[in-house]
Amino acid sequence: MAAKLKKGDKVVVLAGRDKGNEGEILKVLPAENRAIVSGVNMVVRHQRQTAQSQGGRISKEATIDLSNLALVDPKTGGATRVGFKMVDGKKVRFAKKSGEVIDA
Repeated sequence: MAAKLKKGDKVVVLAGRDKGNEGEILKVLPAENRAIVSGVNMVVRHQRQTAQSQGGRISKEATIDLSNLALVDPKTGGATRVGFKMVDGKKVRFAKKSGEVIDA
């Protein structure tokens, strides 16, 4: 199945602890059906001190399921679903709410 959300997309969280928060997708893991979104699903990891780093408690983004994310509509700014259509012989994604083409 074609990927509806890609790296660099601005998304909103639909469910969970960070519901309503927005962020940009940093990495998509299609095999696991998960993504890493900036500033969303923050967890604390305890890191050992090394010669390169101070160590201590490090906050970082954990993965979040793709089903809990929705693309932010470029026109209205709200959450929207993603569809596909052909434009000039090229398959592009579009926002179902406004009909706006996402990747031209």
